[in-house]
Amino acid sequence: MGGVGALLALIDSGSPLRGPFALFFLFAAPASAIAAVLRGLDPFGRVLTSVAGAVVVDMLVAQGMLAVHRWSVDGGIITVAVISGLISLPVLMRHMPGRTTADKVV
Repeated sequence: MGGVGALLALIDSGSPLRGPFALFFLFAAPASAIAAVLRGLDPFGRVLTSVAGAVVVDMLVAQGMLAVHRWSVDGGIITVAVISGLISLPVLMRHMPGRTTADKVV
């Protein structure tokens, strides 16, 4: 649903679902990336931290775009997607194929 919202916003669709789906993407992308990184916390702590982190990421992106006078919907969606990808990069690196216990230094 979030990916559809991002796609509808980026292609400037006139669909009435564009707004709610794009907002869902802007909230769910950083929240899921943060939750994936914080796998050691209990479930309630993960949810609370990922929700707070998603709000912080979205607000910092909006504030940064307003500060440099470059406000755009496309830029906000792309920036949040890139930041979410960077946040989840350690999880992707941890699960890379080809990494074995022999690769680790003892």
